[in-house]
Amino acid sequence: MIIDVHGHYTTAPEPLGRWRDAQVAGLDDPARRPDPAGPVISDDEIRESLETQQLKQMDERGIDVTVFSPRASFMAHHIGDYETSSTWARICNDLCHRVAELYPRRFAFGAMLPQSPGVDPATVLGEIERVAELGAVAVNINPDPSGGHWTSPPLTDRHWYPVWEKLVELDLPAMVHVSTSCNPAFHTTGAHYLNADTTAFMQLLQGDLFADFPELRLVIPHGGGAVPYHWGRFRGLAQALGKPEPEEALLGNVFFDTCVYHQPGIDLLLDVVPHSSVLFASEMIGAVRGVDPRTGHHFDDTRRYVENAGLSAADLAAVEEGNARRAYPRLDALLTAQGR
Repeated sequence: MIIDVHGHYTTAPEPLGRWRDAQVAGLDDPARRPDPAGPVISDDEIRESLETQQLKQMDERGIDVTVFSPRASFMAHHIGDYETSSTWARICNDLCHRVAELYPRRFAFGAMLPQSPGVDPATVLGEIERVAELGAVAVNINPDPSGGHWTSPPLTDRHWYPVWEKLVELDLPAMVHVSTSCNPAFHTTGAHYLNADTTAFMQLLQGDLFADFPELRLVIPHGGGAVPYHWGRFRGLAQALGKPEPEEALLGNVFFDTCVYHQPGIDLLLDVVPHSSVLFASEMIGAVRGVDPRTGHHFDDTRRYVENAGLSAADLAAVEEGNARRAYPRLDALLTAQGR
């Protein structure tokens, strides 16, 4: 089985985007605020939004199931206040839950959280509990709700502890994933995402989060940003900080995905990072949708790279399925209940 742990609903029906536009417009003009119940979207509209692109490409690439969460750039926690984010998160999460209900063997529900700059992270606990009851197998945590200005404390700070406590209680992993950058110095997908992946890892390296939360599991997407490429730097920094080797201190709790869009990058990731800490993912359909003119294949066809990396059969099975079932126990339970 091929499990893709990183998928977003980037092809959501148009009424969702129109509702969001109205919500944002309503921040300045209350008369334009949309119905807080959310847009009316039929099951047929959901099916149409998925079957011509997402499911077609999953079938072409042999991806059996995708952990499917709201579009990352749409989270935009910096817009409005907590109430804005709370309503938006509920609507987006309910839509992804409907996708998982309509296609229970193809999509597993992943959720966003109603974060807001300067707001106590404990305010998201209710939504974590709600989506867990709906069957979510993972949540996305934004380490920078400010949208590129980095006003939040590090992930190791006690500021975040209520969230970690709740995730451990519910046995939910979190993908550390930022959203849109509103800072013009940082392109959202080309800079902000990768900067955040690297920053999150360095925060974890500097702290001692997993001493307090040994059962917490965090996924750093996009191949870990710059981390694998600069693994020697991080090992040296750990040494200078009096910390254990990163493999020893972090990689029992931290996973990297394979959203790296060329063969040398995947080769490097799998050469540097222990295979037990790598999860197959493509972020398809996501940030990079084009065809590589050098290969004739889509940049985000990551299965092709992983399976050309020379892994043993056992390691390949672990990367493409086994590690995800271990890191995402609720996903494993769901698949087991389906007889898979």
